[in-house]
Amino acid sequence: MRTKYNTLLTLAIVFSLAACSKAQEKPAEVVRFERDGSSILKGVKVPAGKDLYFASGIVAYPKDESLPDGDPNRFGNTYEQSVSALKRIEEYLGEEGLSLKDVVAMKVYVAPDPANDNKPDFAAWFKAYSEFFGNETNPNKVARSTIGVYTLVNPDMLIEIEVRAVYE
Repeated sequence: MRTKYNTLLTLAIVFSLAACSKAQEKPAEVVRFERDGSSILKGVKVPAGKDLYFASGIVAYPKDESLPDGDPNRFGNTYEQSVSALKRIEEYLGEEGLSLKDVVAMKVYVAPDPANDNKPDFAAWFKAYSEFFGNETNPNKVARSTIGVYTLVNPDMLIEIEVRAVYE
């Protein structure tokens, strides 16, 4: 009886130690699934044990606060707003110890731009994106959706960006 008890106790200790050492292992790395010839990813796999950061829709800072609401130069065109919003996102990520290299996914809403025949200026957004992702400074790309919308809550806004980042 005593041998049986000792065996069970030994097994319990061995399994407990194995579970503890497994829990202390570093989680696997984020896997980015490339899409050949594309500036965006096919998808991203975030392993268990990684913390995530979700940013609400971020918009541009005013380019010229002295201009009244409704003036298209107050916030600028789609390209200018895209760059401003991405810099703002970079700032917010930095507050959390993250950078744009940690971004894994994005949803982008593009509204009609008066400077683009009142159509969403996707080319302007794509240009701004390429200055922040998939380049020499930041080779990482993201899983991304870009959606043309009728308007954003503030009609002066032409772009709104949500991001998901992973703490490495």
